[in-house]
Amino acid sequence: MIRLPFFRYTPIGIDIGSKSIKMVQFSKDYASIQEAVSIDLPDGASPEQDFDAYLDMLGKTLQRARVSRNFRGHDAILCVHQRDLFLHNIRVNKNEPKALANVVQQEAADRIPYSMLDAEIRFVESSDLRQGEQTLREVIIMACFRPRLEALLEMCEKSGFRPVSVDVEPMAILRAFTKQYRRESDEQDRVLYVHVGYSNTAVIIAEGTQILFVKYLNVGGRHFDEAVSRQLDMSMADAVNLRRHNADRRRSQQMPEVERSVLNAMRDELERLHQELSMCIRYHSVTFRGRPLMRIVLCGGEATESLRSELERVTSIETELGDPLRLYEAPQVFGRHGQWDVAIGLAARQLGGAKEA
Repeated sequence: MIRLPFFRYTPIGIDIGSKSIKMVQFSKDYASIQEAVSIDLPDGASPEQDFDAYLDMLGKTLQRARVSRNFRGHDAILCVHQRDLFLHNIRVNKNEPKALANVVQQEAADRIPYSMLDAEIRFVESSDLRQGEQTLREVIIMACFRPRLEALLEMCEKSGFRPVSVDVEPMAILRAFTKQYRRESDEQDRVLYVHVGYSNTAVIIAEGTQILFVKYLNVGGRHFDEAVSRQLDMSMADAVNLRRHNADRRRSQQMPEVERSVLNAMRDELERLHQELSMCIRYHSVTFRGRPLMRIVLCGGEATESLRSELERVTSIETELGDPLRLYEAPQVFGRHGQWDVAIGLAARQLGGAKEA
């Protein structure tokens, strides 16, 4: 009997954002990127207005994304983003005899904005902390509306994919970068990840691969564009082009006067981002005592050098532009590398790299 070698392709990470879909697949040994594509969603696409029409549009976009591309197999890993993710922190007594899963279910039942019968719930044990004479465990509850998730998975299957796993955005972001940190000291470092997307900003504080804190801020690229349009009295389309094109040029080719004008126009939104981040940093220092934040990793589609400089200036914490592609051989141009962090983290899920929910 002839034994044929069993070859299984790595899964395709599918990041469905508010403005685009990004798909990444690694080679079998995870040393290089087999294929990657970013395809814009039609303007006005919104799951809040007509969810069935939105799903139909996603299905057609996913099918187009595979045309003339070198993706192999059908296995896919999808992501639950902030728009569908319920987050809540609780503190439980470490000596509580009741099983932690039961405590989570009870706490979630009082807070989740839909029936527990329709809830898909997971939790992450964060870290121990002292509260008076007690030792408590911080726990992050994550939940989503199951019927909506099932509809998304069904759409994915109809588009020719086979969903094998579902991840949450904060875990994918953390995994994309912790795979890069291989020194033993990196496992002890506490890092603030700031993922600035178009609609919002995800803030993640982690110690190595262990998430300590997650929060979403209502500040993102859309707010920056609106501020530039308003302050410089130009159309939204012109504001988008001005802000993005100048930032995407090489540093030596950027026009300093344009950069200053854009930053000044964004000043109120940047200040709001700084204030929110300051509260997150303060929460960490009060709640998780013992180790300081060693650095900030700025990532997401809105991560730029000018924003990195601003964050480092106002926080006085070493800040770097995160590059989720740094370790991998890539045969194509990817534009802003930070925008690929979620898709990279999804595609690398089977490798681990972050403690799973």
